[in-house]
Amino acid sequence: MKKFGSTLLSSAREIKRLRTLTLCAVLAALAVALNYVASINIGPYIKIGFSGIPNQLVDWLFGPVTGMLFAAVLDVLKFALKPDGVFFFGYTASAMLAAFIYGVSYYKRPLNFWRVLITKAIVAIIVNIGLNTLWLSMQGGKAFFAILPARALKNAIMVPIDSAVFYLIAIALEKAGISKPLRR
Repeated sequence: MKKFGSTLLSSAREIKRLRTLTLCAVLAALAVALNYVASINIGPYIKIGFSGIPNQLVDWLFGPVTGMLFAAVLDVLKFALKPDGVFFFGYTASAMLAAFIYGVSYYKRPLNFWRVLITKAIVAIIVNIGLNTLWLSMQGGKAFFAILPARALKNAIMVPIDSAVFYLIAIALEKAGISKPLRR
């Protein structure tokens, strides 16, 4: 428990650094751009895109506290710039929970493909399939179990793809000297 508390404190201190703020701003701009050009809506309940990758990079580099703050601000910013219906705080809370899970799993820990894949699967099950399907059901008036199969299938397909993309980007950042060593 003591190590968990020190992880949270260390992550909270990250937000005070100019390097952190600068990199977060660059990654936020990248996430907004990816939201515009690299996302595909398949009906009203399924969206495929890669705008979440910058969020995971922030969670990995700066931890769960900074990641949660980044996720909340970015979720509101992306909605303000490209609204998809009515703003609903549940999605912001989901983004924050995902950032917390990624941050706890990645921050100051050895990063390898299996850690990325397992963490991504946990987030997919709890946040994407569970909570976000609940929010969609509440907002759209559709039964939870009616939209669940398509969302589960989409996540089953995207989890390995997203994991590979994130891991390859992390390796590239390490080789470029932008990030800390992965300690595989």
